[in-house]
Amino acid sequence: MCGIIGYCGARAAKPILLDGLKRLEYRGYDSAGLAVAEGNQLNLIRAVGKVSDLEKKGIARPLPGHCGIAHTRWATHGRPSEENAHPHCDCTRKVSIVHNGIIENYLDLKEELLARKHVFSSETDSEVIAHLIEEYFEADLETALLKTVQRLEGTFGIAAIHADCDRQVVIVRRGSPIIIGIGEGEYFAASDANALLPYTQKIISLNDDEMAVLHPSGYHIKNLNNEFLQKEIEIREGRDEQADKKGFEHFMLKEIFEQPQAIENAFRGRLIESEGVSKLGGLEPVMERLKNVKKLVIVSCGTSYYAGLCGRYIFESLSELHVEVEVASEFRYRKLKMDGDTAVLALSQSGETADTIAAIREAKRKGALILGVVNVVGSGIAQITDAGVYNHAGPEFGVASTKIYTSQLVVLTLMALLIGRYQGLSFTEGSAVIQAVKKLPRQVKRILTDIEHIKKIAQEYARYEDFLFIGRQHNFPTAMEGALKLKEISYIHAEGYPAGEMKHGPISLIDENFPTVAIVSQDSTFDKMLSNIQEIKARNGRVLAVASEDDERIAGLCDDVIRVPETLPLLQPVLNIVPLQLFAYFIARFKGCDIDKPRNLAKSVTVE
Repeated sequence: MCGIIGYCGARAAKPILLDGLKRLEYRGYDSAGLAVAEGNQLNLIRAVGKVSDLEKKGIARPLPGHCGIAHTRWATHGRPSEENAHPHCDCTRKVSIVHNGIIENYLDLKEELLARKHVFSSETDSEVIAHLIEEYFEADLETALLKTVQRLEGTFGIAAIHADCDRQVVIVRRGSPIIIGIGEGEYFAASDANALLPYTQKIISLNDDEMAVLHPSGYHIKNLNNEFLQKEIEIREGRDEQADKKGFEHFMLKEIFEQPQAIENAFRGRLIESEGVSKLGGLEPVMERLKNVKKLVIVSCGTSYYAGLCGRYIFESLSELHVEVEVASEFRYRKLKMDGDTAVLALSQSGETADTIAAIREAKRKGALILGVVNVVGSGIAQITDAGVYNHAGPEFGVASTKIYTSQLVVLTLMALLIGRYQGLSFTEGSAVIQAVKKLPRQVKRILTDIEHIKKIAQEYARYEDFLFIGRQHNFPTAMEGALKLKEISYIHAEGYPAGEMKHGPISLIDENFPTVAIVSQDSTFDKMLSNIQEIKARNGRVLAVASEDDERIAGLCDDVIRVPETLPLLQPVLNIVPLQLFAYFIARFKGCDIDKPRNLAKSVTVE
């Protein structure tokens, strides 16, 4: 995996492919390559490192041709190297493919192909696809790829070209996203619509087990039973965010500052103040069934998992649901008991997270109602859930998620409010939640005005190599997310813990070189948090507190304090995480890290 772009049309393919790769860089990758077919010839260039390294390498290679594919790779099978970079070719160097996903049976296929005298040049699972196409090719790439995918087990988004079919790109999807872009006399393939923004807003999303053939005069779509399909063209509105950081040094910082707007987008048009309830059109088709749900299971990964942990407290505060939160990658290995009384809620920024998709498919098999909260319209999760809610937060290009996290917390609050008002939540309680939600955008703006203070603190803490983040109740997940942000982009070791667990092991790490970030809200856990801080100070630990603006006791106990406005306890994590995002950002900047593209990470994890 990570990013795919393909082109077939009247223009030279190479510049369009390179431009598409640049627009996919935000997803994270370690190598890149492109292949162009022209006049029964296949020309290929690959490079380890950035797309700019590939571009430099290609300056001396004109690569003529009007049909091609390109890829940014995030290593799964095989180390980052030119040999392991995509595109991959067959023995004849007539076939070239790019692939996102995992071919689970590739070792068996490779053994079979080696016995048939095929020669492999990489350590990847993807290369077997090219060799299988070689086996099945008789003059028709479409048929060869169709036969190939019948042999594959696992997930894939594939784009393929053949030197003898130099005016054709064939794509196929199972479990890993790939779309078609419709231009004027030209056609595109991509794993992400952002790659196509300068060229077209007309998009067709392929579902699993669908194939498309692109050529300069048109396209057609089939399923894997070789039956032709008619699919609607979507209009994806949007502007070229990739080319415009709006004066910010990094996309991450820009997206931190976009949070007031992203939060407002999450609740705009979704609040009915006169009734103290929310209105979520995406849930209306299943509302009658949802009213009878007794158990909610939230499944998610990474930052979305921590949003889910916060969501558990939110749902338990506002509704009568029994709530569980599961790491999606572990969910389907458990013995699950689900029925019509259970709803499973998938949280995913991209809507393509492979582990989360696998989890909800398992839940669907068991008879649960499947809901989703995603930011990307038409994504895989949006297609397979029974109902759901979009974040409408706009594109997020920084690999480390910021505005999607806070947007998710707001959407979860609206969902809990909706369900709660059908249960025991009163009009007065619902109205209080609505008023608190409406204040969040301007409260976040107030935090962002403190940027210089947070920057100064970050500079003082950038010398440390280990951190402990602690919080209780609603802010225990905030501590974990704060620690994750720091390690994601600065590569500093950081652990997030519920503060009550500190004496059960982590306190042994505390000394003058191991600072603690304590999230101290004025709620029912306030006094216990003060006790935790005193225990740390007794062991010479340095403490940075994120605390309420009117908290007069905290300054005397801590070395440094970042102040945040106060809101309802269930919404306090929305505000408390913002200074921690800035704290992580500035530490990474002081350390000279590649903030928008941290090493080893990908924006959308489409393999399990």
